[in-house]
Amino acid sequence: MSRLKEKYKNEVSAALMQKFQYKSVMEIPKLEKVVVNMGLGDAKDNAKSLEAAVHDLGIIVGQKPVITKAKNSVASFKVRKGMNIGAKVTLRGERMYEFVDKLLNVALPRVRDFKGVSDKAFDGRGNYALGIKEQLIFPEIEYDKVDKVRGMDIIFVTTAKSDEEAKELLKLMGMPYVNQ
Repeated sequence: MSRLKEKYKNEVSAALMQKFQYKSVMEIPKLEKVVVNMGLGDAKDNAKSLEAAVHDLGIIVGQKPVITKAKNSVASFKVRKGMNIGAKVTLRGERMYEFVDKLLNVALPRVRDFKGVSDKAFDGRGNYALGIKEQLIFPEIEYDKVDKVRGMDIIFVTTAKSDEEAKELLKLMGMPYVNQ
């Protein structure tokens, strides 16, 4: 069992139960899945760029990414329907907890001038979105072998009914919020 999952079972669930006065243990919010998305604007012109990005994303999360395709044609971006425009991975279970643990304890502290993440990025339904500007913060990525610095979006999907519950869940799991 991963370190973060153990922490959730032993400490976080009890603290949430006490704070929000749930009647049943099934009401306690938990992390359902984590979606890591990497949009690749240059992938439409360069297939090698797409391969490199998919490889980097696969190394970071430990699971093979799915290549996303354009749903509609957009003339101003020179994108046609069906073109490869990104890569994404949906993590659940042990892999999800391992990735979140690595993100919170290893990768985020490596961000230059890091003070914390915004506490305003909730969607109203208990999900949290986080954007990262470069994949170099992850220890698996070798700096010399990177062809281009790419960012990624990380979405934390929880079973919480409100943003307040989700914020408390992520805070107890170790999310370093900064009050804005």
